[in-house]
Amino acid sequence: MILSRLSIVNFKNIAQADLTFSAGLNCFLGNNGMGKTNLLDALYYLSFCKSSTNVIDSQNIRHGEEFFMLQGNYDYGDGREEEIYCGLKHRQKKIFRRNKKEYDRLSDHIGLIPLVMISPADAVLIQGGSDERRRFLDMVVSQFDKSYLDRLIRYNRALMQRNTLLKEEVFDASMYEIWEEQMAQAAVGIYEARCRFLEKFIPVFQEFYSVISGGDETVGLSYTSHLSRGDLRPLLEEVRSRDLILGYTSRGIHKDELEMTLGEYPMKRIGSQGQNKTFLVALKLAQFDYLKQNGHTAPLLLLDDVFDKLDAMRMGRIISLVSQERFGQIFVTDTNREYLDAIVRRAAGDYRLFGVEKGCFTVISE
Repeated sequence: MILSRLSIVNFKNIAQADLTFSAGLNCFLGNNGMGKTNLLDALYYLSFCKSSTNVIDSQNIRHGEEFFMLQGNYDYGDGREEEIYCGLKHRQKKIFRRNKKEYDRLSDHIGLIPLVMISPADAVLIQGGSDERRRFLDMVVSQFDKSYLDRLIRYNRALMQRNTLLKEEVFDASMYEIWEEQMAQAAVGIYEARCRFLEKFIPVFQEFYSVISGGDETVGLSYTSHLSRGDLRPLLEEVRSRDLILGYTSRGIHKDELEMTLGEYPMKRIGSQGQNKTFLVALKLAQFDYLKQNGHTAPLLLLDDVFDKLDAMRMGRIISLVSQERFGQIFVTDTNREYLDAIVRRAAGDYRLFGVEKGCFTVISE
């Protein structure tokens, strides 16, 4: 799958852009704050129905304007094409259309346009709380497993209802049993899907890390869950009294953890900036590989300022990796043309280099 054309109106600092892309490599060169990351975020939005950075949709509307619009044209290479449209006006509902037909549920769109983005914001996967790592798991698995996303929605809805009972200090056991039953039914499928995914994912991730680091370091991912003890229902009943005191649900798949290690120690405690960055790049490249192997098409790969905090050796190995044909269509941003030229030379194929200044895009070479 490739993104052949993108139209943008009033998205963040981009007033208007109508861009045609290379089927291979697309490079965006410019100083910080010019709109390179905003362009990648527009691609992210068309895949996930939301921004990678802004929780509130209206904050993506260009300052002083009333709406934003995004439209992407995708070619699957088998004669199939998709036109994805997104529009949002202040104080109105977001509209998403596939081939001019509006979605009934935005969740139905997830997975149609698979995408992997590597950006400085990924540091939160290591340094942030467990909710960030669960969000990573959910984002990957839901792109190729529709039933997973449906279960996750059902689980979170039941969890919210149980938490409401706890906050209101309801003591009727039968009320809790209704929602705990729904949580347990959804949780088992979520847990099993996460286990199946990680079993295949972890060796690929470790291989990518080894290639980028030169093979001198050992990293790991370890998944822990209350569901490893069995059915969730007795676990919830066991802590119900304590949860009433706490005011929230203390057990369930919403408390799962994905521990990230360097050697025998947590990466967040002992990893250098370069090791952290290598870990994150390897994580996302493994995500790309998994989605490509298990999905219906190769994902788009977005690399935002990926070379920051890396030494020359690791940088060179990443350039060698992403220049391989296996990664398909790539969008990469940087402030340094030297890095982008190095990728272009290694790729030795179809490419397009854009200059970016104050939200405007100009083709420099192709």
